[in-house]
Amino acid sequence: MAEYTVPTPVAPAGPELEPVPVAACDVCRALAQEREKARADGHRLAVRSCNAVIAGHPHGRADRT
Repeated sequence: MAEYTVPTPVAPAGPELEPVPVAACDVCRALAQEREKARADGHRLAVRSCNAVIAGHPHGRADRT
């Protein structure tokens, strides 16, 4: 007779943390605004793209609060 095993439940994926734009940077500020518009319009790929650019923008981690 085959043994029955209970599948291990998988935790639902929670919201990912997003990069925080540097307050004094015009580029970061524009990307944050674009990200919020994309989010409001339901464009998830555009939100992810903005997050990637903000995260890669050349500011030191110490500047991000």
